[in-house]
Parts: sequence; structure tokens; C-alpha cells
Amino acid sequence: MPGISDFSWLMALDWFGLAIFAVTGALVASRKRMDIFGFMLLGAATGIGGGSLRDVMLGQLPVFWVKEPAALAICLVVAAATFFLAHIPESRYRALLWLDAAGLSLFCVVGADKALDAGVGGFIAVAMGVMTATFGGVIRDILGGESPLVLRKEIYVTAALAGAVAYVGLTSLGVPEAAATVCGFAACFTIRALALHYRWSLPVYRARAGRTVEEVEKLGK
Repeated sequence: MPGISDFSWLMALDWFGLAIFAVTGALVASRKRMDIFGFMLLGAATGIGGGSLRDVMLGQLPVFWVKEPAALAICLVVAAATFFLAHIPESRYRALLWLDAAGLSLFCVVGADKALDAGVGGFIAVAMGVMTATFGGVIRDILGGESPLVLRKEIYVTAALAGAVAYVGLTSLGVPEAAATVCGFAACFTIRALALHYRWSLPVYRARAGRTVEEVEKLGK
């Protein structure tokens, strides 16, 4: 993450995404009735988890929040503030889902952008965008004792994939970064929002009856 002198609007979006994901982690902590340190742990793990894994996979060490501690500080402060404010939303789970959708949409673009800056190809940049957007939530849900969203039949990873593909594809075509960012965010958020509103989901695996011993023996002849 660049220093203060290199501050840009994309960096501002990155920090905004950190704050949003920190809130989602803190909301899970509120549902589990944790203390303020539990809020801060889940908030920080959610905010920096996906980006940390991305940086390790890309060999960008030390990871971003070690080079720029303000990123970690944002997560901790926001999570601590949520400890005192989590009672305000009428439905904390609903707020969690919509905030998570916003964070997902921001981070699939930011993650892909940072991967491109690291010099990788478009395919890997898309993968890094999806990883950045989803793995913080995986860590949050595991620490909070909940089934991770990525393992449910909800349309989640698909939305992040669409956002990352849109951003990488448009930048490769020479579209200005600002326009590509807006399109990538919009693609991800629109798909995730429609899935939440209409309860869309992908088809799941259906178990089939196994073959009988006689059928297996016939196949072997």
C-alpha cells in the first residue's frame, strides 16, 4: 500500500472496503455476544485477511498492513466503534449481508488492481481479486462459528468473479481506471444484490442412487 504522499482515490476505496469488512466482522461478533476484543479480532481478521493472503501469494512481503499500519488501525477502530453501535440496526444479519456485498464489490476490484500492479497476467489478477474479496469473509465466518458464505449455495463467489473479470477485461482494453473500477464494482454488487433480493442460488449437487453389485459385475464383463 502506498504512503500518504501517494494517496489516491483507489487507495481511499481500499480503506473504505477495509472499514466495511471490519463492520461485518464486528456484526458477527455481536451476534455471538463477544466482548470488545472479540469484536476487534473478527473485525481485523475480516478486513485484512483476504489482502494478506493475496500479498503472500504474490510475494509482496511484508503484507500491506505491515507496511502501512493505518490499514490495521482502521479495522480495529471501526470494530471497536461497532461494539457500541451494533444494537442500532433492526436486523443485524440483514445489515451484515448488504455490507458484505459492498465490501465484496470493492475488494474484487482492488485485489485485481493490486495483482496487475504486481505484474501478473489477467487470469491470475482475476483469481487474486476473487481471493481478496472472499477470504476475509471465510476467516470471519470460521472464527464466528458460522458456515462460510462461499460454501453455501448463494451466489457469492460468482459475483466477485464477475466484478474482477469486468475490471481486468476493461483495463486490458484501455478503458480508464476510474471507469473500469465503477463497472467492476457495479457488476459484482448488482449480481450479489439481485441474488439477495430474489434469493437466487446456483444448482447444488444431487446425490444419485449407486449401482447394485449385479450392475457393477455386468460392467466388468
